[in-house]
Amino acid sequence: MDLAARAKEQFGVTAAGGGDGTAARCAEIYRGRPPWVSGEDGIKTVNFARTISAEVARLATLAAKVTVSGGERAAFLQEQIDGLYFRLRHWVEYACAWGTVILKPSGEGVDLVTPERFVITGQRDGTVTGAVFGSGAYDGARERYYTRLEYHRFLPDGRYAVSNRCFVGVTAADRGKPVPMEATPWAGVAADMTAEGLERPLFSVLRMPGADSGDPASVMGQPVFAGALQELEDLDTAYSRNAEEIFDSRRISLIDDRLTDQAGAPLGRGESVKLPRFARRVFGVGAEEFYQAIDPALHTEQRLAGINALLSQIGFKCGFSNGYFVFNERSGMMTATQVEADDRRTVQLVKDVRDRLEDALDGLLYALDKTADAMGLAPAGAYSAVYDFGDVTYNREEDRARWYGYVADGRLPFWYYLVKFEGFGPEEAKALAGEAAI
Repeated sequence: MDLAARAKEQFGVTAAGGGDGTAARCAEIYRGRPPWVSGEDGIKTVNFARTISAEVARLATLAAKVTVSGGERAAFLQEQIDGLYFRLRHWVEYACAWGTVILKPSGEGVDLVTPERFVITGQRDGTVTGAVFGSGAYDGARERYYTRLEYHRFLPDGRYAVSNRCFVGVTAADRGKPVPMEATPWAGVAADMTAEGLERPLFSVLRMPGADSGDPASVMGQPVFAGALQELEDLDTAYSRNAEEIFDSRRISLIDDRLTDQAGAPLGRGESVKLPRFARRVFGVGAEEFYQAIDPALHTEQRLAGINALLSQIGFKCGFSNGYFVFNERSGMMTATQVEADDRRTVQLVKDVRDRLEDALDGLLYALDKTADAMGLAPAGAYSAVYDFGDVTYNREEDRARWYGYVADGRLPFWYYLVKFEGFGPEEAKALAGEAAI
């Protein structure tokens, strides 16, 4: 039984705007298992969906920094956020692939929950207010599989409620029998609890900007490559056909059977004669012996032009500027690492994703703060958060020239330039600048 069915069975709730299944299809494509891959037709995949997701995540989290200020509570939250930096880019990449992921504090950290492990059960004005989460654990000593359903929602009286139901089975596919929380790996967690005064859920939703075109009522975001599935299939087909042509382009020599024996060794021409690597004996019918080499021609240039056209179309449909992705036979796959200022489409895509990331981190900080209250993890207190990201259009050489201009104009000391761009320490830079001034 799937998670939605179990949520209805245990809590009497149904999915509210959970999407039309696009996320599940895109997740399989991201994993490298698109439906169009076929061993019979020779279609392979270059998994460009993952390349797109990874590139969006790279740009969106470029030099990302969150500063939480305040008292002891702020210091606790800063410590939690600092511990998440190494996962932040991965989280955004998964959000790009699934369209929506949920960040949920566990008391010991933050869990990333993908759509197959949650069901949206409540929403208000496009904001998720309730969900059922599914998780599992295996006890190797007892050889038992445990399943946990965790239901978050706001009650009619305004209180926030969390309900847990656990089951135990003997196989991973076993639905299991109800079991008390104390007899599971989640012992110590209350089966039912409520809290007052909450304005947001104890989880945060990270969703991509694209709307779900298949389900207008859905609060789920669309995977960043959802609008380019046909082009991604065409790209895999073009790549596979090109690779197939290259594989079949090996030179073949046709040799008169009167020139070799059955094993292919030359007749009467000495053992030192070496035949071509790919040689075929053919029946000679003419008066004279013959030898013919077949050297198939490659259509790489034409195929490359078609691949680049597909890459450009895919990039545009995913929100990038025209020509962002291109394949060059000399330098390989290239991306616009320094996005030019006039690439407004790419810049806007990154800004939209960063806005969604900021909102998700705001919600995560709120959930961490309230979890700390409930579990007594840190002293209570106010906090404020400031988000900072690297400039997508940043070009180091242009920045270096601009700052050196400040030095030349006398508006900046030379030692500061040495520290910022040449890697010197402050004292060493000041000493060098002092010597240069003598």
